[in-house]
Amino acid sequence: MEKTEQERKTVLKNFLSLSSLQGVNYVLPLIVLPYLIRVLGPEKIGLIAFAQSLVQYFIILTDYGFNLSATRQIALYREHKTKMRQIFTSVLTVKLILVAISFFIMMLIVNTFPRFQQDWLLYALSFGAVLGNALFPGWMFQGTEKMKYIAFLNIACGILYAASVIIFIRKPEDFLYVPLFNSIFFIFTGLLGLYTAFRKFDLLFVGRSADDIMQQFKTGWAYFISVVAINTYTASRVFAVGLLTNNMLTGYYAIAEKIAGAIQTFPLDSLSQAVYPRFNKICQVSQKKAFNLMKKVQGSITFIYLLIIPAAFLAAHLIVKLVCGHAYVEVVTCLRLLLISVFFVVANALRVQFLLVCARQDIYSKMHIAAALFGLPLTFILIIYYSYRGAAISTIVIEAAVLTCTWKVLQKIQNHNKH
Repeated sequence: MEKTEQERKTVLKNFLSLSSLQGVNYVLPLIVLPYLIRVLGPEKIGLIAFAQSLVQYFIILTDYGFNLSATRQIALYREHKTKMRQIFTSVLTVKLILVAISFFIMMLIVNTFPRFQQDWLLYALSFGAVLGNALFPGWMFQGTEKMKYIAFLNIACGILYAASVIIFIRKPEDFLYVPLFNSIFFIFTGLLGLYTAFRKFDLLFVGRSADDIMQQFKTGWAYFISVVAINTYTASRVFAVGLLTNNMLTGYYAIAEKIAGAIQTFPLDSLSQAVYPRFNKICQVSQKKAFNLMKKVQGSITFIYLLIIPAAFLAAHLIVKLVCGHAYVEVVTCLRLLLISVFFVVANALRVQFLLVCARQDIYSKMHIAAALFGLPLTFILIIYYSYRGAAISTIVIEAAVLTCTWKVLQKIQNHNKH
């Protein structure tokens, strides 16, 4: 009983730590984004968003699904210091190899296609976020259920970033400072995160064999394919709008997506990250108990968003006006469409995560690969016919389909376990 109470306190502490981080990440964009829209305008915002959407592909590559696979490994072996050091070294080595490959690929793209050549400095300055993200050992903090370090480091650097933006960006010509500051603070956060991890967990960067490193590639592969599939139809939306329309319309869509993303992630992300290691440990003892707990927590989340989404939908005009200084009709329309998809995402958040908890990575991967194969062409087709609105419409269709598939798969798994 005492152990159960301690576990609950740990989850609550992690949830509060991550919620404070999400809270700051929620508040800062409400300060920075409106400021940037007013100073730079939607067109420059669209150009920056397009560059960030390209860089996001490399962040996905360097993450290599380790936020799931390495977190799970650390959660299972956190009492074994030698094994934890081995996992840490292997994972970080793989990430740095992938950073080097990513930089080579991006330079190839920028130097090959005229669309990218004309803004080469923008893409070069944006790439620092890839290195910083790869260095930050969030998976180590999450696996050991020490999320307070994630919160503290990101909050401190987030505030510095916001202050730098407001102090130094004064006119549209200053738009390159946005990716510059973003990269600087990503790298700074990554280095601080590594220093903290080495100090708090008594880590050593021990030599690893090629076999150990290849094993991490193999372990993360199923997760990586799943994450790539998910981001093929999520991260690709801004990129697709940028390719098929113009910077102004890309800016309108990107602003709406950022607002919808803020509503979706706070406090959902912090809760899902806090419970993931705990679900893994409970599932080792009883899958049924873990499943019942997941359903209970997921039900509470869904109920909360049943209240939030309609309120945000009705207030979309006011929200956009507060963020942008002007109620752009294009942004309001996109935001209302994206809010529908937000509900499908949050109603499925812990359900889809549970497939990984019960070691059904195969189903998780296949489902998201199918969604990507269906969703990516759909996104491009709908953008061609409905412009920037097509990206939002495709999101609704895809997320509804993923929710339906996940629900049916989990029902089959539970029915199978009963027999």
